[in-house]
Amino acid sequence: MERFIKLIKNRSDIGAGTRGSDLGIDAIEIAAINRNSDYFSQFEFEDVKTHNESIYDKNRNNFAKRIEHVLEQCTRVSYAVKHNLKANYFPIVLSGDHSSALGTISGIKAVYPTKRLGVVWIDAHADLHSPYTSPSGNIHGMPLSAALGEDNFDCQVNEITPDTAQHWEDLKNIGTPGNKIRPENLIYFGVRDTEEAEDSQIKKLDIRNYKVAEVRYRGLQTCVAEALTKLSNCDLIYISFDVDSMDCDMISYGTGTPVPKGFDQHEVIAMINQIIKSKKVICFEVVEVNPLLDTKGNKMAETAFEVLEQITSTVILPIE
Repeated sequence: MERFIKLIKNRSDIGAGTRGSDLGIDAIEIAAINRNSDYFSQFEFEDVKTHNESIYDKNRNNFAKRIEHVLEQCTRVSYAVKHNLKANYFPIVLSGDHSSALGTISGIKAVYPTKRLGVVWIDAHADLHSPYTSPSGNIHGMPLSAALGEDNFDCQVNEITPDTAQHWEDLKNIGTPGNKIRPENLIYFGVRDTEEAEDSQIKKLDIRNYKVAEVRYRGLQTCVAEALTKLSNCDLIYISFDVDSMDCDMISYGTGTPVPKGFDQHEVIAMINQIIKSKKVICFEVVEVNPLLDTKGNKMAETAFEVLEQITSTVILPIE
């Protein structure tokens, strides 16, 4: 059976601390044009309405910046993903900042509330903060805590307002009430820049993190196969690819929070393709390309497009 792809374009960067990832999708499209690729004319697409003008609002939630607007945006993304899954599309979500992943996960669960969802998170960061623990208040560092339904009160350092607390509860309940994923069904690849509160959660929740050095030492295929075995009880898999999982010195600094000693694009492509071949992947997302920070022209977007093009070819292979 052939899979039909729908591109969901979410040009929102209100969950980030640095402006510019809202331009990432256009930068990827420019990269395709410069390669004489017709990728973006091959597939149907949907633009998600954004609320980027909210960055000019006076911020009242210092420990969860613009949370009311991120809630609105993640709800929109959730609806777009839900609507397209119900229409039998394979959504490829192209987003600005990584807070969008909560919307994507919530949309999947809204369609399949009784199915067990596995999440493969390819990222330099754990994104396990909550408003109670975040040192920055940027919600792109919180989507997995919301998806897991975790507040991490054990590491609380922030006293948040009742208004922020209510918005946070609403975030955790987008799409369907309660947590969307279980800790044992979340696997990291490449996480290497974390804070103490996140390290505590990773340890407490026993979340598996395949670090770059381990993947290279043990072998990429071996590590991915092991991860798939760990997710064998999952009915569905969602892959979230943050471009900062790649080595900023080798690739580009064109992302909001660049971190050295990451993967190269060929490793990312091989990793994702092996997971897609499990036939459980239901949605894929690319986030955090920021062309305003790119010191190598449009290098990060070009590399992200290389990944996108290669993995899409695997997605559309006929499923026997």
